[in-house]
Amino acid sequence: MRSSAYVLAVLLSLSASVGFSQKVGSSYDLRDSSLIPSKRMPQHTEFLNGTYNYPAKPRSQWEVGVKAGLFQISGDVPAQFLSPGFGFHVRKSLGYTISARVEYMYGIGRGYSYREFRNFARNTAWGESIASPAQRYSAPRALQITTPAGTTVTYVSSKDGSATTPLEKIFYNYKAKVQDFTVQALLTINNIQFHKTNSSLTTYAIAGGGAAIYETRVNALNGDVKYNFNTLTQPAYKDRQDFLKNLKNNILDGSFETPAESHGSTRPQLGDKTMRAVGTFGFGVAFKLNDRINIAIEDRWTITRDDLLDGQRWQEFAWGDASLTPDFDTYNYMTVGLNINLGKNAVQPLYWLNPLDYPYAELRNPRLMNIPKPVLLDTDGDGVTDQFDREQTPAGCPVDTHGVSLDTDGDGVPDCKDKELITPTRCQPVDVDGVGNCKCPDDCKVAVAPPPTCEQKLGALPSVAFKAGSNKLADDAKAVLAAVASRVRNNPGCNVVVVGYCAADKREQQMSWDRVNAIITYMVDKEGISQDRFIFNYGQQGGDCNTVDLRAAVDGETGPNRVDPPHPNLRKN
Repeated sequence: MRSSAYVLAVLLSLSASVGFSQKVGSSYDLRDSSLIPSKRMPQHTEFLNGTYNYPAKPRSQWEVGVKAGLFQISGDVPAQFLSPGFGFHVRKSLGYTISARVEYMYGIGRGYSYREFRNFARNTAWGESIASPAQRYSAPRALQITTPAGTTVTYVSSKDGSATTPLEKIFYNYKAKVQDFTVQALLTINNIQFHKTNSSLTTYAIAGGGAAIYETRVNALNGDVKYNFNTLTQPAYKDRQDFLKNLKNNILDGSFETPAESHGSTRPQLGDKTMRAVGTFGFGVAFKLNDRINIAIEDRWTITRDDLLDGQRWQEFAWGDASLTPDFDTYNYMTVGLNINLGKNAVQPLYWLNPLDYPYAELRNPRLMNIPKPVLLDTDGDGVTDQFDREQTPAGCPVDTHGVSLDTDGDGVPDCKDKELITPTRCQPVDVDGVGNCKCPDDCKVAVAPPPTCEQKLGALPSVAFKAGSNKLADDAKAVLAAVASRVRNNPGCNVVVVGYCAADKREQQMSWDRVNAIITYMVDKEGISQDRFIFNYGQQGGDCNTVDLRAAVDGETGPNRVDPPHPNLRKN
């Protein structure tokens, strides 16, 4: 286990030096409709129109990967560390933190014991599994050993209970070929960054389950004869590595020709291989090389609830019958993998993206936030909003910045009604028309107030808001238009420009036309205003797509009062 940790640390260091030297890509454009699947397009449209707070989840790429590394079985027989394993997987992000993965693994595990065993009759690999009786190892079911008191050594046969020849001893070994197919859930959490856009490194936890098949064999024969293990002596613990090296290189031939003990037909099989349900868990770390490629290091443990992966499940005693060991075998799969993201019109797998990137960017530089226009009431239409207006001024009267009618000569008659705009103080008080009580000298010039403009007469006209995707006038919008109609009737020489916005595509152009047309049609049909009093203006830029603005036409401003629909097939009825 200490060796495994050392190798993993080395691999992490090497991969980090590669991963952090590369440039990491940025997040995607939330306005790009080509990245949104059709089933989430309504949400995308509502988000762009400002009627829904959350952007639609984009289409994301699939990850495919290949991997290779070390495979190790943890069982009753000590495992050889440097055993190979390889596999491949397909992974898909379900969100920014959860992804699903299907993985195939193939591993070869080997193990050798430095301990000698004599009471091994329960393990059929060294007896009944060998076809020739002459090649089988002699192993009793029970034995009695010499005691300090001088008790005679007795060996009891596994068949009939009679005394047998002296015991042989063996050294357990195995070679197991294991395959598994698992479905896994991966949890990624460090892609949620508060201080940078994205990270070049992700860490994740792994949990899942599936099925494993395995086939285990032991090296019991040297060609056509059994080994003479009786010539070997179990070493002291400190000398075990030298003993195992000699056992593998000089004693055993590496053939692994004998089937290990198995469950046979008592357990599910695939072909002639034992099949078991398994559970798996682990962790991984991935280093991004670019937006398409990353390197991953993983360590995965698998629980089998099977004690025969290493071909040995018996706990031996100095005398008496062997019993089953209390623990099941597990295996470890530590790998380095190369992963590639595949897919067009899709963003990177979401576990590489930071979901906080959009809200932080909008706070710094708003692009999509629907900031409403302030609606400031001006009841008398004098251009001064009600919260600052000190007087409800008659229509057409020029006012000061406080909304109070101008009275240039201070005679108490507003300029809009004063027939003598500048009356000398000596000629005051004045009559109801603002004319003084003394005769004006020959050189007296009476200034005449200029006539008010239409902008002054009509004042600031309100905007009309529509629901996203609709051209229907709400009740409050009709009330606003009724107030506008009253001003228009009282000022017959003034026209109104009706302005609709947005023309990014055909659908937006037609919707802008529909909304302008709805307002003009209502004013004509319901309020009795002549259509030639309106200027039809749609598909403009710089405004809210869901708002239509009304304003007084300036002197000399002209335009059509009727316009054909740009895309009649897209009209909303």
